[in-house]
Order: sequence, then structure tokens, then C-alpha cells
Amino acid sequence: MLSSRARVSTALASSRCHTFKAFYATIRSLRHAAPEPDDVPPSDNDFIVSILRANPSLRDTRSYLASFGPRPKPPSAPSADPTHPPSALATTESIPITLEHPKPSPVLSSILDPVVKRTALVKVQGPFTDVQLDSIARGLVYLEKLGLVSVIVVDSDTVARGDQDERSALVEETMRLVTTLEKQGGRARPVLGAIVRLGPKPGDEEPPEPDLTYPEAHTFPSDLVAIRSALRAGEIPVIPPFALDSFCRSVRIDANDVIGALTRGMVEVAQPDSSRTGPDAVPSDDVDLTPLRLMIINREGGVPSYARSGYPHLLINLASEYSHIHDTFHKPWHHTNPTALSNLALARMCLAYMPVTSSAIMVSHRSPSSLIANLITNKPALSSSLPHALLQGNRRLTAHTPTLLRRGLPIRVLRTVDDIDRPKLNALLQDSFGRTLNETAFYRRLEQTLDFVVIAGDYVGAAIVTNEPCEGSDVPISYLDKFAVLPSHQGDGTVDFLWVALHDESYGLGHPFSANPNGGKGGVGEGRDLVWRSRANNPINKWYFERSSGHIRMGSWVLFWCDAEKRLKLEQAKRANAGMSYVEKWEEGRLAQWGDAVQKIPSSWQ
Repeated sequence: MLSSRARVSTALASSRCHTFKAFYATIRSLRHAAPEPDDVPPSDNDFIVSILRANPSLRDTRSYLASFGPRPKPPSAPSADPTHPPSALATTESIPITLEHPKPSPVLSSILDPVVKRTALVKVQGPFTDVQLDSIARGLVYLEKLGLVSVIVVDSDTVARGDQDERSALVEETMRLVTTLEKQGGRARPVLGAIVRLGPKPGDEEPPEPDLTYPEAHTFPSDLVAIRSALRAGEIPVIPPFALDSFCRSVRIDANDVIGALTRGMVEVAQPDSSRTGPDAVPSDDVDLTPLRLMIINREGGVPSYARSGYPHLLINLASEYSHIHDTFHKPWHHTNPTALSNLALARMCLAYMPVTSSAIMVSHRSPSSLIANLITNKPALSSSLPHALLQGNRRLTAHTPTLLRRGLPIRVLRTVDDIDRPKLNALLQDSFGRTLNETAFYRRLEQTLDFVVIAGDYVGAAIVTNEPCEGSDVPISYLDKFAVLPSHQGDGTVDFLWVALHDESYGLGHPFSANPNGGKGGVGEGRDLVWRSRANNPINKWYFERSSGHIRMGSWVLFWCDAEKRLKLEQAKRANAGMSYVEKWEEGRLAQWGDAVQKIPSSWQ
């Protein structure tokens, strides 16, 4: 009988050519991809093409249909005929008779059972040229066709506060956008009267979250009548940033305060309370004002990131990254992206009121198709957990790539088994994998081998990394033992948040962009190769293929690894233009060692 190490070596030797040419695709040998559609001028604004470019997964499609698809009709109970009561025989032995009915045409079906309309709050932050405004309006009209109706607040960076003609200038911009929406086939209604009130809302005490401020304006349900009326009539309300002051005068205020007040007011009015009377009374109708998206359309795009050489953040976890983004915001960006931080604060304030599944997107006018992609998938244009070299080495990431923002979850790193909440971790692992954990053996092994555990939120996600002994080497293997996210949080950004933190604590150590606020090493240290395995038929393997440096098939398993990024960078610098070979000296024999060590790891399940 051959030892497990010998079997692995034999498998490697027999497929060496295929291993290193077909399966071994390290970051340094990634091919340059073609530019993304958003890199080309907006001939991509065709409605069908924009939907296809979103490339939604099955989970994305189901999530979209759950929010916007036709509601299933409850089965109608058969009516009883009092003159012919059912007999006992009929109730026990009746034979169902199927009647043939003609199937209605798809057009008729769409009319009789329309897509459910939901709302989005949109800040259009100009100034924009006529061509740019056409592109923006076309994207908003497309969103309406998909079921998302915009409530638009108009803003203009060129209209200074206190200008003599500021009011007329903002009204003109509002009417200009209304006209453009109509020209693109939409129906729009200008709401020129003030619909928010200046100052804090009576009775406000504590904000919804610590360190979060209320907007400097508020609304009562009766103030939203104009918005309700427009939405019920199938029209897009377009609103200038005006508010009523204490003397009932209409004055200009910051557009962010208008949007913040509308977000809070629309969420509150969508939750009727029968005890409300007077100005707080909630009209009874079928319009759900709860905003599902916040969209900030401007000329500067998303929030620049120190980790991406000034290119935008792809996905922001506001719960853990908000302060860190402020601390790492470079001074030149205050001139190139002057409203990035104020829009970041706006997103944080609004998402605190919106449903947890909601998101905000900061997008340049150059990427209108991103709005459709975000609506259908609720994901960033590019995954934030993809390797940095893959994103920045092939022009997929540009200055106009949108930034997606989620309320997110706190991320923390635990170093000892004693710090783990075992019941919560057990529930997470068993719900995620659908299997029963062998608790005694699992924690006994962790007490001997645990390196760290990354925890997302209150154990809605976890990445467990262990130090596994490696025969023939004094350095243990850094092994990803478990990567789990609760099914209810798959698709809300938690997976990417968790993988980014895993990267920062393992193979990404030693780079400045790994200094993220997750309670770990802060990017300081030497990165280590990260190794893990997955069943060959695991549907998540496609996701692993995109994030790993390489992989090799071992029977019913696939062995993945991520090379330490700092070491790869140093090797590339040494060789300059000579490039790197398929197998470097420091790589020789490591796959056999890894395969042998991984096969010795016992199962964690009963």
C-alpha cells in the first residue's frame, strides 16, 4: 500500500504537464481581460443589452423576482352550492376534472399581473451637459421598466448657497431633468413646493445608531402626499432641495438633508400605526414608499480608496470601514472628489433607516448601465474580494467604477479558542454546511492548531484558519479550515466582507492595503500561503477559482491556494522583465507537501 504522500506524489508526477499548464494559474500569470462595458461610450444603453450585461446569477434572479416579480395569487376556495351539498362519496372518491383554458398571451399577462413597483431615492448631483443628462435619464427610465421608480432630488455644485438667483436656477435644473425624462419615454412630475421641514423632528431623542446624527430636516406623513400622488399616477417625482423654515418660508437647504429626511419619512410612513392622528396620520393606500435603493449620480464617481491607488472602493462595509475611510482619505482627493465624504455620510445615515437588504450606490454619469446591474444583482460591479492584481492589472477597475455601500457588519479577529462563542459558531457551521458538527473532536483540534478566526457580525459568518503540521518542513501550513456564511446572509455582501478580512490576516499581510480595521494585525507582518480544499462538485468552486492563485485536482477534492502576495511582488521585482517560470525553486515540492498534510486532516462532521 502506498502512503498518502506517495499517492499524492504519483498523482502529481502523472499529470505534471496538465497541473502546471492547465490548473496552475497564479496571479502573476493572469491574462489581461478586455475592458468592461462601462469603459466604452454609452452605446450600451439599450435596455435589453443592459440587462444582459448585468449577468445575474440564479440567486440574484430569485432575489430580484422576490422584490419585483408578480405576487402569487392565493388559490381560490371552491364555492359551495347550498342546494347541492356534497355527498360522502364525492368527498372521498371524486375524480378531479381538468378544464382546458386558453393561455393568455404574455402581453396580456403582463398587463393583468404587472411587476411590483418599488421606490428608490436618487440624488442627481450636477451640473450635467444635455448629453450626460440624457444618459442619466435613460438609465432611470430603464429602472422604472424593471420596477424601481425613482424619487429624485436635484442638486447642483455650481449653484452656490446664498446666490441671488439660486432658487430660480434650481427650479430650472429641476424642469430640465423633468423634460429630459419625458423625452426618454418616462413620465415625470416636478414637485416644486417644499416637502420637508427645516430642523429636528419634534420628539427626537436618540438616533437609530450610535455616532449617527439625524438629518437637519424632517417630514410628516401629510408632507408626502405629492410624492404618493406622483407614484400612484405612474410618474417620477423630481424635487429641488427646498424646505419650510419655522416661518413657513421655502428656503434652500443641503440636498443631503432633503434626502435624509425623505428616507426617514418614507420608511416611517410605510409602517402604519393606527394610533397616529393629525399630521402624523398615515393615508391608507397601496403605495409602498419604503426606499430599497439610494443612488447618488455625480461627475466624480465613487469613494477613492488608498488600497486601490485612488481608484474607487468597490464595496464598503459601513459598520466597520466608515471611520477608517475618513482616516485614510488623502488630501488631494478633497479636490478631485470634493463630495465623496459627504455622500459617504449620506449613505450611512439613509441606510440606517432603510431595510437591511437595501444598498446605496455612488456612480458617475459615465456608468449608467451600472444602475441596472445594481438593481438586478444588488452587488458591486466587481467583487471586492478578487485579487488586487486581477482588478488593477487589466483595466477592469477604472476611475468611474461605481462604489456600492451596505450597512454591513462589524468584523473582528479572535486568536484563542476561549474567545469563541461555541454555541453560536456551532449553529453557524451546521446551518451553513447542513451537517452535524462533531463538537468534541473539532474543538480539541482547534485548541492545538488554531491560528485565528474572523467573525462577521454576531456569528453570521466565520473564517477559521489553522496551522497544520507539514512533514519535511518546520513551518506549518496556513490552512483555511472553515469558511461559512449563514444562508440568510449569502448575497448581502457578507461573503466579500469576510474574504477581504481573511486576505488581510493571511496571504495579504505586508501590504499597506491590508491595514483594514478588523481588529487583527493591521497589515503588519509577513504574508503566508493560504491553502484549503473543497469537494470537486462543490458549486462554490467557481468562486474559489476566481480568488485563488492556483488549484490542483486530487480525486474527489480540489486543492486551492493563495500565494503570499508580498513574496510574489518581491520575486517579480527581482526578475524584472524576465518574468517568472511556472515553478520557482521555493515552489518545488510544496504541492506534494500540502496534499499530504491536507489529506491527514480529520473530518469535522459526525
